[in-house]
Amino acid sequence: MPKKRCYYQVMGLSMDATEDDIKKAYRQLALSLHPDKNIDNEEMANNEFKLLQEAYEVLSDPKERKWYDKHKDSILCGQNRDEIVDKEVDVYPFCSSFCFTSYTDDENGFYTVYRNLFNTITDEDIPFRDGDVKDSEEQPPFGDSKSPYSDVHRFYSYWMSYCTSKPYYYLDVYQTSDAPNRRVARLIDKENKKIRDSAKKKRNEEIRSLVEFVRKRDKRVAKNRKLLEAKAEENKRKTELVRKQQIEARNKELENYCESEWTSMAKLEDDLKEIEKNLDKDL
Repeated sequence: MPKKRCYYQVMGLSMDATEDDIKKAYRQLALSLHPDKNIDNEEMANNEFKLLQEAYEVLSDPKERKWYDKHKDSILCGQNRDEIVDKEVDVYPFCSSFCFTSYTDDENGFYTVYRNLFNTITDEDIPFRDGDVKDSEEQPPFGDSKSPYSDVHRFYSYWMSYCTSKPYYYLDVYQTSDAPNRRVARLIDKENKKIRDSAKKKRNEEIRSLVEFVRKRDKRVAKNRKLLEAKAEENKRKTELVRKQQIEARNKELENYCESEWTSMAKLEDDLKEIEKNLDKDL
């Protein structure tokens, strides 16, 4: 088996090469290595050109490049892509109250155990982030038992919509470099993407289920819920008091109105009697 060559060396680039550097190097090498320009040694030219295309496909894709950078040494030592598995923490054991001993900040306490767990998950994702707005967003820390609820709320808001940054390239069943033509290469890409997307979805669901489990047992969340319930009860009491005061005020206004009406009617009757008396005198 021929020794594997570093993709950066194939393209004559350093590991800190920019996207523009990669594109420029590919254009130049593609012209010089193309089989049509090396008809005297067609087999070697085909192999070199195929390797160049393979290197460009990997290095021009930000996520695939990050994965390659992380595992480059293993690849150059002879490991195949499907033999390289990105380690990821198994979160299933943490979906149990047996994984912590108390709701404290002790070494085996709730807040220390889950703070370390979420830090580990974050560390696993960091190498594969693109640096876009969402990925570069500062992840709120899990905190400890004394963290203010505003920080706790930010943490859960972020993690309830968790999306892994891992590309899961090691799950690829086929390699596009093995495709006989572009049509087959596109079909291979499509099938590989389906497998990767399925793995990402599974991981996202695992982490979100973990977050929901932790949130339901977080005493900081329970404490805030009780405060909100107490505040709601107090607001309800105040609202009822205001309603009663408004009813009493309306009833008082109605009483005053009725009394005023009665007084007016009595005065009207007196006036009518006085008019009748005066008419009788005139007659």
